[in-house]
Amino acid sequence: MLTLKICFWVCLALVLYTYLGYGVVLYVLVVLKRMFKGKDLKLSLPADNELPEVTLMICAYNEEDIVNIKMENTRQLNYPEEKLKVMWVTDGSSDGTNDRLSHYQDVTVVFKPEREGKTAALNHGIRSVKTPIVVMTDANTMLNADCIREIVRCLTDPKVGCVAGEKRVMSRQKGEAVAEGEGLYWKYESTLKRWDSELYSAMGAAGELCAIRTPLYQDMPKDTLLDDFILSMLLVDRGYRIAYTPAAYAMEYGSANMAEESKRKRRIAAGGLQSTWRLRGMLNPFRQPVVAFQLISHRILRWTVTPFALVALVPLNVALVVLHAGTAYTVLLVLQLLFWLAATAGWLMARSGKKNKLLYIPYYFVFMNINVFKGMAYLHSHKSNGAWEKAKRG
Repeated sequence: MLTLKICFWVCLALVLYTYLGYGVVLYVLVVLKRMFKGKDLKLSLPADNELPEVTLMICAYNEEDIVNIKMENTRQLNYPEEKLKVMWVTDGSSDGTNDRLSHYQDVTVVFKPEREGKTAALNHGIRSVKTPIVVMTDANTMLNADCIREIVRCLTDPKVGCVAGEKRVMSRQKGEAVAEGEGLYWKYESTLKRWDSELYSAMGAAGELCAIRTPLYQDMPKDTLLDDFILSMLLVDRGYRIAYTPAAYAMEYGSANMAEESKRKRRIAAGGLQSTWRLRGMLNPFRQPVVAFQLISHRILRWTVTPFALVALVPLNVALVVLHAGTAYTVLLVLQLLFWLAATAGWLMARSGKKNKLLYIPYYFVFMNINVFKGMAYLHSHKSNGAWEKAKRG
């Protein structure tokens, strides 16, 4: 029975630490840092005539319906026109994307007839970038007007090699379950990223809005699934920081439905497992202790052991109750069953197009963890293939 108790409490501690405890510990560490070192000094943006040239790189695959909207958004960016170069990298597009782009004389189009995935597109497109800074974004995400200025401001710190912008999820109508669930998740993620960045470095950047110093770019294997994460973390491995700034943000609609959201989640989970192996050297606490702590706590646990711990909790708890381990275990089992019932109810409501926030939170939590297991199967079946099926947006 002692072994069962140890296993149960280890699993419970893993789940609680991964999803709640790390946020608490991180906040405490940030507060302590502020107390002893003070807040980081606000960096100043250079005058317009001293601003560096920047390339906005937009990777696209069959995005003819969004080209004009994206270009309209790009024209609204508050950055000197002569210093902002716009480049589209179209990876095997077979629709009218390139024809639409041909109407914009000041846009550079880098076209690859073969579809090999976003990582291959980035590797190919970066060779045509001539500016010291490259800002990478997706065709279906809209940027706020001052995002380029904010990114450049962050990069005035020579220790910063990458800037991660904030992702904001929009819904076309109030109460749209998938978008609001995804949005809630990203709000929590954004808070952790902000604290991570303040402690030392954000743990990865999202491809919706990510900028690096161009000379620091390293080619990645074409089968890389989380190009944004790998690219940014390789810079941390080399001693640079990822600065996270919510003042530069990308907006996109949530997935059209939970089936489409599952496509996204399982690919991210597969990419997380792939990244864990490829970045395994960063998990060594003797190399960069703070980075290893942040990376394991914020990312690795979610992609590896914690989903297994979550699944193991119920059978372990049942076994302990059957063996009469104590009243505490009975209470914990009841709480677990209530949680799973709430998640099931949230799932049933989401299927019928209804939404209750109280029930949707446990459902979306379980949904994310289920897709970690789906991600394992995805990774096995998509070896040597970096291309993936896009999730339809709402």
